[in-house]
Amino acid sequence: MSDQAPALTGSDLAAGIAVAGVSEGKLLAGHVGEEPVLLTRRGNEWFAIGAVCSHYNGPLPEGLMVGDTVRCPWHHACFSLRTGEALRPPALNDVACWEVEQKGEMVFVRGKRPRSRAQVVSHPSTSRRPESVVIVGAGAAGNSAAETLRREGYQGPITLFDPDPDAPYDRPNLSKDYLAGSAPEDWIPLHPPEFYAERDIHIVRDHRVAALEPGQHRIRLDDGSTHEYGALLLATGATPVRLPQGNRSIFYLRTLRDSKAIIAASASARRVIILGASFIGLEVASALRARKLEVHVVAPDRRPLERVMGPELGDFIRKLHEEHGVKFHLQQTAKEFAPGEVVLENGQRLKADLIVAGIGVRPSLELAEQAGLALDRGVAVNQFLQTSAPDVFAAGDIARWPDPHTGERIRVEHWVVAQRQGQAAARNMLGQQLTFDAVPFFWSQHYDVPINYVGHAERWDRLQIDGDVDSRDCSVRFIAGDKVLAAATIYRDHENLEIKAEMERFAAAAVQETTR
Repeated sequence: MSDQAPALTGSDLAAGIAVAGVSEGKLLAGHVGEEPVLLTRRGNEWFAIGAVCSHYNGPLPEGLMVGDTVRCPWHHACFSLRTGEALRPPALNDVACWEVEQKGEMVFVRGKRPRSRAQVVSHPSTSRRPESVVIVGAGAAGNSAAETLRREGYQGPITLFDPDPDAPYDRPNLSKDYLAGSAPEDWIPLHPPEFYAERDIHIVRDHRVAALEPGQHRIRLDDGSTHEYGALLLATGATPVRLPQGNRSIFYLRTLRDSKAIIAASASARRVIILGASFIGLEVASALRARKLEVHVVAPDRRPLERVMGPELGDFIRKLHEEHGVKFHLQQTAKEFAPGEVVLENGQRLKADLIVAGIGVRPSLELAEQAGLALDRGVAVNQFLQTSAPDVFAAGDIARWPDPHTGERIRVEHWVVAQRQGQAAARNMLGQQLTFDAVPFFWSQHYDVPINYVGHAERWDRLQIDGDVDSRDCSVRFIAGDKVLAAATIYRDHENLEIKAEMERFAAAAVQETTR
């Protein structure tokens, strides 16, 4: 996240603008003094909030207004137009809210509203209060759950357990700007340490949770000590698939330490071999090309990302990387590793100063399996993210939940989904019984080209392409029967938001139908 002040655009809203210049639902970019402000209205009600998303400084006036909220066009963060509160990740911090006054045919944006306690504890719930909450895993889901509990007014003890010494941090950045050298390390923590201290959120990093004992409502740590809980969130995430050779010279990317290790190794390397044309593998390719390394990608696929994105986008992604100097060795795998080289199945030998494997991840299910929780290629949860054990919830990469949009049980490994599930699990720990019906979303960055993907399609009957993929102006819809299961867009951020909003309406209707 950049600290650079965004450029000011639009009118001086403090000086006033004509009411007729702001049609209902229009998101108007302006400023008050040196601060960018978004102005809009719904009927006779006016709203003014900060115009810059608190996630990666996305331009909120280019987003989508839904009810009394605005969605960021870049990564779909959602803010309240009434309070500026960050309602949905990936944004974690609120934006400023301003007073608006209409005088006759003119409207003026006045001073900022003071931060109120109501903006910190926005949706108090009193129906249920566990004596304490334990969260196993301080990644996207775990961090989001802890924050949400405090926003909801929960005052009991909250303890996160994670052996990663750096958690919680912005994992998507590890394969993107940070690895490329264009994002400093101080962007990586989700919050400064004082954030957790001020909210009395305790993070334990020097012990690993060795066992979950749901019958006793407790966990057992690796030193034999126990810790009781009233409610528990299992958010153990995933671990990289490792090659059976166990070669210590092969790097994997999951943690901040992993990213640092690749950066350090790249300093003295000239050529890198990336095993796997996954999102992680190709983002690493993009990042290391930015560091001027020669990059070769070895993968068994016919096309990069074809299984997820389809052939047209797969071909585009390959050409994009080739335009930046990446060399592909497709329909090939590594047969053996000799000093300073990789031997492919076809016998070709590739010189290698650095090897990075991005061949997928597996959900970390050891604790769930040991505890006897119901499993279904992940931890099986209901619509409230509850597991088969009382007072135990699961969220993030490990959770398989009933998705109202597809009508199937799905598990996805997306950062924003994990954050949204952390929010939902926290609220349901407090007895709110809210169905998790969020539409999955993720973004992938390849050089200067972002790809936004909304929905979930493990298979489809046909693709509907609007625009020109090669011109980097398109939307690709993944359709089964007559239903759009997912869509990927390139430089069509607003359309991506609209597709997601339509999917949300469908999912909400499906949830209503099942609860009748």
